[in-house]
Formats: sequence, C-alpha cells, structure tokens
Amino acid sequence: MTPRLGLAESIERLDAMPEFLEAAIDAAGHRENLLFQPAPGEFSLVEHACHLRDLEREGYLVRVRRMAAEKKPALQPFDGGAIAAARNYREQDARIAAQEFGAARSELVGMLAPLTEQDLAREGTFGGEPVSFGDVIAMMVEHDRGHREEMERLIDRLEEG
Repeated sequence: MTPRLGLAESIERLDAMPEFLEAAIDAAGHRENLLFQPAPGEFSLVEHACHLRDLEREGYLVRVRRMAAEKKPALQPFDGGAIAAARNYREQDARIAAQEFGAARSELVGMLAPLTEQDLAREGTFGGEPVSFGDVIAMMVEHDRGHREEMERLIDRLEEG
C-alpha cells in the first residue's frame, strides 16, 4: 500500500483527470471506438466519461460539501453500475460528458484548494465506517487512477486493431 499523497499532489492529480479523459476520447477517434468495450461488463470510453461526470456531480461534490459543512456526515455510496444502466450511457455523447465532468471537477478542485490539515482531519462515515476528509480525497485519487488504467488499456486495445 502506498502512503497517502499530500493535499497539493492530490489536487494536482485530480485536476489532471479531465484533460486525460479528453485525450483518451480524442485518441479513440470515431463513435464506434468510443463504444468499444474491452470485455463484457467493462466500460467503453463513453461510459467512462458519463460515469466520471455523474459520480463527480452526485457523489464527490456532495461528499466534499458535506464533509466541509457538517459534523460527522454519513456519506452515501454511488452505485455506478446501476446508474450507468438506468441512464443508458452508451447513447450519450462522450465529449459533452467529458466537458461536464471537467466543469464539475474544476468546481471540486476549487473547494479542496483552501483546505487545512485541520479540515483534512474532519470525520464522517462512509459505508458505516469512519472516514476522514483526507480519506475521502484519497478515495477520489484512487478512483481516478483505476479509471486511467482502464482507459489506457482500452486505448492500447484500439491501437492494436
């Protein structure tokens, strides 16, 4: 297990994700490639873009606001698979979803920038388990890392033909 990143490095990584997503979409090119699923049940690029957008707006921004404003908030999970199915991500526009994700991520990064060590120690619960504000930020960074790796593998598969 790697040690937790500092706030500045976490913000830097979170801030870089929208550009990475847009570059992946550009690398894929045409719509058929944006819909390519490397394996059954794995996200295509359009599904990654929509999932990241929705999680950012309905999960991360809500959690960050609550951690900043409430005493010991009980943070809710985000069922990405169920939401993807219900919202028919494959019919959506990947570029618009990526732009909307970028706008939401910019708002989130702006909320994180002024946090202090005292803020990072604020506590809440997630899934019934104790969690600090710093833990919530670390979860976001780790979630981004996982999506980056999945998208890199997907683009590699597309380039292999």
